[in-house]
Amino acid sequence: MLIDVVSVKPLKDFYLDLEFENGERRRFNMRPLLAVKPWNRIANLQLFERARVDYGTVVWPGEIDIAPETLYDDSTPIEK
Repeated sequence: MLIDVVSVKPLKDFYLDLEFENGERRRFNMRPLLAVKPWNRIANLQLFERARVDYGTVVWPGEIDIAPETLYDDSTPIEK
């Protein structure tokens, strides 16, 4: 099942705090992906922090994105 991202907050340690359309808040670790293409292009913190939501997923300048199902499946819930 595809669950869209509705908000993203990039953190200084290359994590993303995400909110999904079902109301869940989850944290995703981008560090393992920063060594491989195309995400190696956002290994610079200034570029990483330009993350935004577009069409239900997280995108960066330069046509870099990541599938919402990856963000959901590989993230951990944020405790309230």
